[in-house]
Parts: sequence; C-alpha cells; structure tokens
Amino acid sequence: MGGSVRGRRRATRAVAVASVVVAVLAVLFVVFLVFPGLVVDHDLAGDHLGAAERLNAVNNVRTTLLQAIGGAVVLFGAYATWRQLRVSQDGLNATREGHVTDRFSRAVEQLGSDKLDVRIGGIYALWRIADHSVRDHEAVVSIMAAYLRTHLPWPPQEPGSPAADVSINAVRPLETRAADAQVALTCLGVLGQGRDPGWLNVSFTDLRRADCDGLWLNGINLDGTCLEAASVYQVNLSGASLIAANLRHAELGTSILHQVRCLEADLRGARLVKADLHEANFSGADLREANLRKARAHGAVFVRADLRCADLRGCDLGGADLRQAKLEGALASDLTIWPTGFDVHTAGIVVAEDPGAEPDNLLPAAAITRQAPPLLST
Repeated sequence: MGGSVRGRRRATRAVAVASVVVAVLAVLFVVFLVFPGLVVDHDLAGDHLGAAERLNAVNNVRTTLLQAIGGAVVLFGAYATWRQLRVSQDGLNATREGHVTDRFSRAVEQLGSDKLDVRIGGIYALWRIADHSVRDHEAVVSIMAAYLRTHLPWPPQEPGSPAADVSINAVRPLETRAADAQVALTCLGVLGQGRDPGWLNVSFTDLRRADCDGLWLNGINLDGTCLEAASVYQVNLSGASLIAANLRHAELGTSILHQVRCLEADLRGARLVKADLHEANFSGADLREANLRKARAHGAVFVRADLRCADLRGCDLGGADLRQAKLEGALASDLTIWPTGFDVHTAGIVVAEDPGAEPDNLLPAAAITRQAPPLLST
C-alpha cells in the first residue's frame, strides 16, 4: 500500500518535470526561432530583403534577445544571492540574539550566588553584554542600580555591615567590605556615559567610602544615600538628586554638580574644591566646615543653608541666592565673588588671604582610606 502511494507520487513528479521541460523548450522555440522573424518582418513593413540580409537581421534580433535573457538571468542570480545572504544574516542575528539571551540569563543567575567571585563574574558578564548590545544597555544599568539598592540598603540591614552610627574611620572602603557592590557601582557609572540622562534609582544606599572617581552619575537618584567619606572626584552628577543625602567628608573636587539637588543634604567637612556648582540647589543643606575654595557656584541656591566655618576663598557666588544662609565664621578672600549688594561684614564672614592656585588631586582614590578629621560642628 505504502509502496504504491510512493510510486504514484514519483510518477506525478516525473510528469510535472516533463511538462515543465516541454513548456520551457516551447518558449525557447518561439522566442529564438519564431519571434525574431516576426520582429524583422514588422520592421520591414512590407519591404523585401535578400535571404542573406534577412537571415543576418534575424540573427541580430536573436543575439539581442540572448543578451537580454542573459542579463535577466544575471540580475535574477544577483537577487537570489542577496536574498540568500539576507536569510543567512537573519539566521545569524537570531542565533546571536539567542546566545546573548542565554548569556544574559546565566549572568543574572550568577548575581544570586552566595559566592563573591561568582557574583563579580556575573556583573562583569552583564557589563560585557551591555558593551556589545545596545538593546540590553539600559537593562544592565537598571540591574546594577537594583543590585546596589538590595545589597547595600541604608540604613544597613545586612548582618556584618557596619552600623549606621559607627565612626566613619572604622568603616572599611567599599571595595574591600563589598567588592561586588563596588564593581556594580563602577559598571553603572561607566555605562552611564553611553546613556541618555534619565532617572535611575539608587536611593537609600550605603556607599560609605565608595570609589566613584570619574564616573557618570548624571540624572541619578541618590536621595537619602550615605556617601560619607566617598571619593567622588571628577564625577558628572549633573541633574542628580541628593536630597537628604549624607556627604560628610566626601571628596567632590572638580566634580560637575550642575543643577544638582542637595536639599537638606549633610555636607559637613566635604571637599568641593574647584567643583562646578552652577545652578545647584543647596537649600537647607548643612555645609559647615565644607571646603568650597575656587568652586564655581554662580546662580546656586543656598537658601537657609548652613555655611558656618566653610572655606569660600576664591569661590564664585555671583548671582547665588544666600537668603537666610548662615555664614558666621566662613572664610573668604578678595577673590571671592559675592552676589550684587551682599554685605560681607554683616554676615559675619572672616576675610583671609587667598591660598592661591589649587593643585589637582593626583591620588583622589586615597580619599576612601583617609582618616576623616573630627568635625568641630555637631
């Protein structure tokens, strides 16, 4: 029964192939033997040619037809090749996407491992994926932010984490007490250079003595985050939110805090030397004993800010809003630029000699191990 069915199918295919061959031969016969003569007779319009001349004209038509058919075959072959390449490329892309998806899934699984080296390997795997896959870039950045929030909450909740009220000098740098979190932070900050500024939530995170040097953290939400004694040197924090953040003793030298929101933030003893504070909002912030030498704070808002004992020598405060700001004991020099009509003496500011040019911090990361001096203001 099965053999007879297969036999009938073979016979049907053979008949179909024979029919196609006969049709092709018929078309070729008409095109090359009949059609050229008809074309020549039509062009002659009743005139007569000798047999040799007519045969030559017919052959010319056949040659033209052959060239046209050959060109069509070449074009069809080129199209078929292009189409095959497209199909192959689509297949390769699908395979590549499948591999990326598998690598992505495995890397995410590694983040949940109880082994530190496996978690770090997962972070670097996701970092590499983000470098090579534009589609996964934002997802990896969001995962890094979530990793920091869940692994380093503030106030601390994990067993073995330094207590919130412990002296900062007793807290080890983030890269030694939570190496995976430091790698995740670095990954987030490096990938931030290739993303559009947007809201990224890293709020209420324990980043004490973190190494943030040179990172791109623009537009990031760091509300309530503890960055005490962190090294935030030459960091882009434009448009970031640091509402009620703890930045005591933080190294923010030469960083960009353009339009940053530091409302009610604690910046006691922080170093903002030569930082760009243009249009930043420090309303209600505590900046006692902060170092703002040579900072560019034109147009910044310091409403109700506490700047007592702060170092403002050479600071550009032109156009700044200093309403209800406390400035008693703050240092200023003849290079300090004040808002129009501001009375230095009434504010209780101490005018001192300008220290001159500020040297660049050649080893900014040393800030995460530097012993923080005790604050005179409490």
